[in-house]
Parts: sequence; C-alpha cells; structure tokens
Amino acid sequence: MRVYVPQLTKLAKPGQFVHVRCSSGLDPLLRRPISLHGIDYGKGTISLLYQVVGTGTRLLAEMAPGDEIDVMGPLGKGFTVPDGIKKALVVGGGIGVAPLFPLIHSLKHYGIQQTVLLGARSADFIIGREQLELLGVKVKIATDDGSLGYKGFVTRLAEDEISGGTPDYFFACGPNPMLKGLISLTKGFGLSGQVSLEEYMGCGVGACLACVCKSKAAAGREPDDSAEGFEYKKVCVDGPVFEASEVILDD
Repeated sequence: MRVYVPQLTKLAKPGQFVHVRCSSGLDPLLRRPISLHGIDYGKGTISLLYQVVGTGTRLLAEMAPGDEIDVMGPLGKGFTVPDGIKKALVVGGGIGVAPLFPLIHSLKHYGIQQTVLLGARSADFIIGREQLELLGVKVKIATDDGSLGYKGFVTRLAEDEISGGTPDYFFACGPNPMLKGLISLTKGFGLSGQVSLEEYMGCGVGACLACVCKSKAAAGREPDDSAEGFEYKKVCVDGPVFEASEVILDD
C-alpha cells in the first residue's frame, strides 16, 4: 500500500513504523503497527507491506485507490549507519524484510557495499528478490524446505559470509529465534550491528507497556532484576531498532 503523507514522509527514517487505523468504526479498536517498506521523499509517499492475517489487515487490503486512511507517525527509533562502514550484511527473515528496504536504499546511496540475505519457509514467502537485484544488490536466499536457494536457516548463510571476512557491520530484522541465533553468531566473530524487533504493540507511543523487551542494564542504572542484570525497554519508543549487543532474547 502506498500512502500520500508528505508531512510524515519528510520526517521518516529507515526502520521506523506507522500506526494505522484500519477502519472508521470501533472494530478493530486498536491501530496496527506497520513498518515503513518504502520512503519516497520526492513524491511524499510511504509504502507499507503487510500480510493479511486478521480483520485489520483484511480491511486494509480491501481499500481502493483514493480512499483516505488514518496514519500516525513516523514512530520509533530507526536504523543509523555508523561512520566508517564499507561492507554491510543485511539479513531479513520472512515479512521482516519489509523495514530493511529503505535501509538498503540508504546504504546504496552512501556507496556502502552490501550483501542481502533473505530467509523464509519456502520460495512463496521470499519478498523483494527481484527489486533488490534490479538495484544491483547482491542477494542470497535460504528456504527451510529448499524450494529456493540454500536449504536451511538464513543464519547459516550469515555464518558463511561472516567467516569469509566480508562484512564489517550487520543489520537485521525477523522473528526472534532468527535474531537470537544471529546475535550469538556475530558476537562470536566480534561483529557489531543493529536489529529491528518484531513485537505486538497496543498504543505505539510507550503508554501501554505491551511491547517491552529485555535489555542489558545501562552502566550506572539499577537493573529491574538485580540477579539477571537486565532492564525492560519499550520496543515502540526505545526501538524497534536496537544495538545487537543490547537486547536479550528469551527462548
């Protein structure tokens, strides 16, 4: 879905999201958080990529060109590109590839070499391969069933890339098990990066505490659990993008 919101677009950054009202009535009551899949600063539009899984997304899918939609944003903390990066590894799992597209465009704009790894259950769930290849970006695929590319988890492709000494930084978004494996892998190689977390959100502005995640307690701060040494952060306002070394993902 492409939405014309010039004022919002001016402020939008890769990795941020919007909170979308799916209908004019009370059903569904809560807005839906949807990541920014595209940002066109020239045309004043954002693009949203979503999977139809319930009432809210079904209503969005039934909208017609020219319809009005209530969108709040941009929200959250997006990706930042540290100085000095020459080669980046970008890893997306399933629908988690959606917020990585504006980042990929940004890396290309800055002349940073990048390899994009896409993982999904099967070939039918691989998103954006053709668009990335048209950009001239190196793309590798992993599917659980082997229907496209490497048969297995995308983290294995990441291990091959990292062990080869290719990237000096990584960015990732996907389901928590994928991110947990990737964080463990990159830590072993001393590779820094950022991850975008996927969490259910209620308000989107830090008021309802529905999307908290564990984070390593900052120096000088009292952790929420002294035995474990972590504190809770809100994915909607403190994230959804975090330093990989910062988050704690439970099983």
